[in-house]
Amino acid sequence: MVVDLQTTGRAVVANISVNNSGDKPLTMEVAPQALDPTAAGLDPSKASADDLLVVPPTALIQPGQTQTFRVQWIGDPQPSSSHHYYVGINQLPVKLPEGQSAVQIVYNFNVLVNVGPTNGKAALAIQSAVIGKDKGKPAPSITVANSGTTYGYVSQRSLKLVETDASGKEVFNRTISGNDFQQLVGYGLVATGQTRTMVLPIELPSATGTLTATLLDERAP
Repeated sequence: MVVDLQTTGRAVVANISVNNSGDKPLTMEVAPQALDPTAAGLDPSKASADDLLVVPPTALIQPGQTQTFRVQWIGDPQPSSSHHYYVGINQLPVKLPEGQSAVQIVYNFNVLVNVGPTNGKAALAIQSAVIGKDKGKPAPSITVANSGTTYGYVSQRSLKLVETDASGKEVFNRTISGNDFQQLVGYGLVATGQTRTMVLPIELPSATGTLTATLLDERAP
């Protein structure tokens, strides 16, 4: 699940709902974790997550009931870059009576929360395209840079891939819609100032050709 927030206006707040479809109460703990943009995506950061307020921090959800957690940006209303967090929705194990043992299965999942400056604009551009490997087979590897003022998604654009052989003959030509990109790779998030490399699980006909990649202006269907 992905949540998009802005730093001012109505979009500073979003809700995350957790439904207990089981027959026993669930004790849930919610904890935000700041993330740092890296060449491969987003990694956990040592930075504080105090700019993101999540309430309530814990909740007991009865069987068949739904608990809504509010996520709100309370930081700088005019930040110079985007901010990114995982909000962990974690089930706490039940304390067993003394002397009793049992195997407990708990559910934990992360919600990706992206916060962008209000009225910010992403500026995604292909920095390089090479033939990499996916599961040992030749596959497109693209590096995308974002010089804009907020984060952007590659999956909001169409991506054209063309491979030529050593003689310059075209051997592969495919335009990937945003929906298809999302199915293959994910949203393709690129944070403000980030340069990110993504390998697409698409087998190319040759490992020795030349690859070009173009982000098309029109929005993917």
